[in-house]
Amino acid sequence: MKTLHFDCFAGISGDMALGAFEDLGVPPDTLHTELGKLGLGGWALRFERDQRGGITGTHAVVDLGGSTDHHSHTTWKEIRSLIAGSTLSDGVKNRALDIFTRIARAEAQVHGTAEEDVAFHEVGALDSIIDIVGAAICLDLLKPDRITCSEVELGSGMVRCAHGLLPVPAPATVLLTRGMPVKTGGFPKEMTTPTGAAILASSVDEFTGVGSFRELKTGYGIGTRKMDKPNLLRVSLREERNTADASGGLSPWKTEELVLMEATIDDMSGEALGFLMESLFASGALDVTFTPCVMKKSRPATIVSVLTGEEKLNALRETLFRRSSTIGFRETTLRRLSLRREEERLGEGGGRRKTVYYGAEKLRSKIEFEDRARLARERGLTLEEAERIINDGFAGK
Repeated sequence: MKTLHFDCFAGISGDMALGAFEDLGVPPDTLHTELGKLGLGGWALRFERDQRGGITGTHAVVDLGGSTDHHSHTTWKEIRSLIAGSTLSDGVKNRALDIFTRIARAEAQVHGTAEEDVAFHEVGALDSIIDIVGAAICLDLLKPDRITCSEVELGSGMVRCAHGLLPVPAPATVLLTRGMPVKTGGFPKEMTTPTGAAILASSVDEFTGVGSFRELKTGYGIGTRKMDKPNLLRVSLREERNTADASGGLSPWKTEELVLMEATIDDMSGEALGFLMESLFASGALDVTFTPCVMKKSRPATIVSVLTGEEKLNALRETLFRRSSTIGFRETTLRRLSLRREEERLGEGGGRRKTVYYGAEKLRSKIEFEDRARLARERGLTLEEAERIINDGFAGK
């Protein structure tokens, strides 16, 4: 199995990702040709050899010819139309749109606006559009069977942006890295940008620091800053061996060690429990469920179950104590087995389909409920009719 692995010991940004992909072997001429399909002028992409900490790698530079016109606010609607209307392949369009969608959602939540009204600042600039679409092109050219990533360094301190000084990690980066294993304080600067975080959130199948593999090729993306520690992103292609199951065969599923947190609550209203669920997901829970039960003295109650990885435990512990009435809860370490899922997007606003695989075998596909419901509301259809229309669209691709 060919695996692409991100080693983010010094974080990740869009230009570091592009530099690492070129260093890994993506042909610059092919990348330039594909980026030209956006139909945008006023830019040039060049790759420079450089060193950080004695390690040689590639620094990607987007040259705008001294023009600042491209750095005006650009809306999500404009960027989406630009990508969707380009002659890029559907695979590249879908990945680039997914990366930008994640950023739009994070920015909308941070600033309290609707996604459609989000006006991008740094991310809307031409160089960042080149970074994101370029990363989507590179991943499409490399065609890994799966993508993995290490723990992600976020940095520390403050960062200056269009809204002034913000703490590191920036609020949008916090939302985009939700659920990822992250760390802070390794560097006194912003090391993971919203663009870099969105690339990982959109692309990575599993965050892991262990595995059995054979290294095939390694590329280094050079960061702009020269620091005491090497400002590098390491990306490698690996031939990965599947974990053996109990019978000695190859396992077609992913195995994770997670923590189950459970609190039994008998004095919160339904509305308060709903708010608690939202708060737990916002704090990084992988899953939250409510189960009715009966306590001593026949009191009706609710078991609040929260599933999480080790990296989000303290944040979720604080949320349970602050946002619920519980004075104590149980924690159990457990093993979760899950199948690989892939998501396809049918053009701009056309719907998403998730497919589940057992190893290489395709088991089943499902249209996202939100997309079925949106189409049903727009056209006055039933959910079944909306699903049939979206499925027909995928069949005609």
